[in-house]
Amino acid sequence: MKAPNEVVTRALLRQVNVPGLDRPAALITLDNGLDHTKPNTFGPGGLASLDEAITAALAADPAFIAVTGKPYIFCVGADILGLPQLADRAQALEIGRLGHRVFARLRDSAVPTFAFVNGAAMGGGLELALHCHYRTLSGGAAALALPEVSLGLVPGWGGTQLLPNLIGIPAATQVIIQNPLMQNKMLKPKQAAELGIADVLLEPADFLERSLEWAAGVVRGQVTVTRPAVDKDMWAGVLYFARETLNQRLHGAVPAAYKALDLLETAKDGDFAAGTAAEDEALADLIFSEELRSGLYAFDLVQRRAKRPAGAPDKGLARTITKVGIVGAGLMASQLALLFARRLQVPVVMSDLDQSRVDKGVGYVHTQIEKAVLKGRMDKGTAAKLYGLVSGTVDKNAFADADFVIEAVFEDLGVKKQVWAELEKIVSPEAVLATNTSSLSITEMAAELEHPERVVGFHFFNPVAVLPLLEIVRGERTDDATLATAFAVGKQLKKSSVLVKDAPAFVVNRLLTRFLGTVFAAVDAGTPLDVANSALDPLGLPMRPLALLQLVGPAVAYHVGGTLHAAYPDRFGVSDNLKRIADSGQPIVVDDQVNDEVAKLLVVGDQPLTAEQVRQNALDALAQEIRLMLDEGVVAEAQDIDLCMILGAGWPFHLGGVTPYLDRTGTSERVTGQRFLPPGAASLPA
Repeated sequence: MKAPNEVVTRALLRQVNVPGLDRPAALITLDNGLDHTKPNTFGPGGLASLDEAITAALAADPAFIAVTGKPYIFCVGADILGLPQLADRAQALEIGRLGHRVFARLRDSAVPTFAFVNGAAMGGGLELALHCHYRTLSGGAAALALPEVSLGLVPGWGGTQLLPNLIGIPAATQVIIQNPLMQNKMLKPKQAAELGIADVLLEPADFLERSLEWAAGVVRGQVTVTRPAVDKDMWAGVLYFARETLNQRLHGAVPAAYKALDLLETAKDGDFAAGTAAEDEALADLIFSEELRSGLYAFDLVQRRAKRPAGAPDKGLARTITKVGIVGAGLMASQLALLFARRLQVPVVMSDLDQSRVDKGVGYVHTQIEKAVLKGRMDKGTAAKLYGLVSGTVDKNAFADADFVIEAVFEDLGVKKQVWAELEKIVSPEAVLATNTSSLSITEMAAELEHPERVVGFHFFNPVAVLPLLEIVRGERTDDATLATAFAVGKQLKKSSVLVKDAPAFVVNRLLTRFLGTVFAAVDAGTPLDVANSALDPLGLPMRPLALLQLVGPAVAYHVGGTLHAAYPDRFGVSDNLKRIADSGQPIVVDDQVNDEVAKLLVVGDQPLTAEQVRQNALDALAQEIRLMLDEGVVAEAQDIDLCMILGAGWPFHLGGVTPYLDRTGTSERVTGQRFLPPGAASLPA
C-alpha cells in the first residue's frame, strides 16, 4: 500500500554478527533513499515495508532485533503532508490503526527489540522507538520531540500511552503538550537521556558499533537496565494543573492540546489496547479539523517557504563577509555581536559614544559566552575563539575594513542618517550598510549618501537568539548585490529571511501596531483594561495584548505608532493614554494581572465595548491592513505575511499565522470582499 506522492521509507534488513552472541542480530535500517535534508517519514508504504522487515527478521530467529535510521536521521514520524489526501474519517482511523499494529509487533515481540536512535527522532519516529524494549541514543542526534500538538494533532501511535508510563506524568506532559506549545521546543540527547527516554547515551562517532555491543550485553545478561517506578499517585493532580494552565493560556483554542490531556489521563490505568484505540479516535477527529489544516499550512511555510525566500536575488551576487561592524553597544547591539561572531566566525567590532558603553556591550557578550560554557552548550575552545573575535572601540575608523556594518542606535531618522554619513567616509564603497530599524524608511535613510544602493534593512526581533525571523527590507535604490549579500548573511545567521518592501514598520510591527492600536482605542473609549486585555483570548495567542505591549515597551510602541500615524493617519491613531503609561515607567501587568496603578492614570470615554466587540474590531483591522499591504506589494503573497507573524511574533500554527484564521471566520470576505487564500489551502475543502 502506498499513498499518492508518498516517498516510501524502506525498512532494510540485514543480519549482523555480534561478538559474544551465538546467533546473528537482525538490524533494520530505515532509509527513504534521500539525503539527511529529506528525513525518513512513515506513510502507508513505509509502515508496510517495516511490517515485512519485522516478519523476515523474526523468521530468521535472531538474537535480537534492532531498528536504526539512515545517517543523521532516525525517523521524524508520519508523512503529515499526506494527511489532507485522506478521503474520510474511516481512512484516518485506518492509518492510526495500521501504525499501532506494526509498532506493537516490536513491543509484543518475544525476541528482545532495540531502537538505536542515531539521529533526529520526532513524532511517530520517537513512538516507534518507545515501542522497543530498549533504546540507545546518539549524543549527535539533532532533536527529539513529540511535536504533534503544535500542528493540531496528538501523538497517535502510542506516544500518549507509552511515554508517561516510562518517564512519569510530569515529564510526559512537558514533552507532549508544553514543549510543542513553546515554539515547538525540542529535546537535546542529554535531556532525553536524563528524562529516561533512552536507556544509554553513546558517542556519535562509533554509535552503531557501541549500540550493538551494548545490546549484546543486555541479551547476555551482562548489562542490566533499571528504570525508576512511575508515581501514579500524582497523576490526577498533574493533569488538573496542566488543564488549568491550558485554560488560562489557550482558552480552548487548541483542541489537540485538550485531546492530548484526555489521552494522558487514559494512560494511567495501563490498558494499552484501550489507550491506543482512544488515540485512533482522537487522531481521526483531529485530521478533519480546521486547526490541523492551518497547522499543516504553517508547517509547510516554516519548512519550505522560509528556506526559499520569495524575491531573493541570485545568491551568486552575494559578497564575502570577512569582518562585521556594529554601531552601538546597547542590549540589541550586544545580542547582534554575539550572533554574528558565533555564526559567521569572523571579527566583530562594536562602537559607541564612550568607552563605558563599549565595555558594557563587550562585557555582555563575554558573560553570555561564559553562561553557555557553564551550561554545557559551548566548549572552552569555541568560547576562547569567540572572546577573541568580539571587540569594542569608540573609534569608528575600526570599521574601515569591514564588509558588513549594521547599526542598532536610537530609533530616530536624523540620528541614523548622521551615523551613515560618518561611516560612508570610512568604509569601502562595496561595504554593505544594514539598519536594524523597526519602522523607519530605508530609502530616506540612504537618500543623501553617495552610495545609497548598498543600504538595506536588516530587522531582527527581540530576543535575537530566540525569534528566527529577519525582515530584509529593500530600499528604492538598494541593488541586487547588496540584497543578495543580506540574504546570504541571514542564512549564515540561521535566520528565516523574508523580503519586504520599504513601507512604514514593514510587516510584523505594522500589523502588531494596528492590532494593539485597536485594543487601546477600546480602552480610550472606556473599555476596562482587563476586558480589553482578555478579549483576544479565544485565539490562543502567545500572550495577551498588554503583556505584549509591556514586552515591546510602551515608549517604543508609542514611537512606532507615531511613525505609522504620520504615514496612515486614518488607520493608526495616537493614544494619549499610551503616552501616559510610557511616561509613568510603571509595568502595565504584574503576574498577568492589570496593574491598578496604571489603570488610575487613564483618561477614558464613556462608550465601553464588550470583549466580543474588541475582538472583532481587532480582527477586522488586521484583515483590512493585510489586504492593503498585499495591494501595496509590501510582500509577495499572503503566505509571507503568515510566515512573518509565526516567526517574528510567535503566532501559533493553529491560526496558520493569521490569514487562514481570518478566512475561516469569514472576516476576510466581510471586510475586504475576498479571501486571502484559496479554499482548501489552509482549511478543509469546501
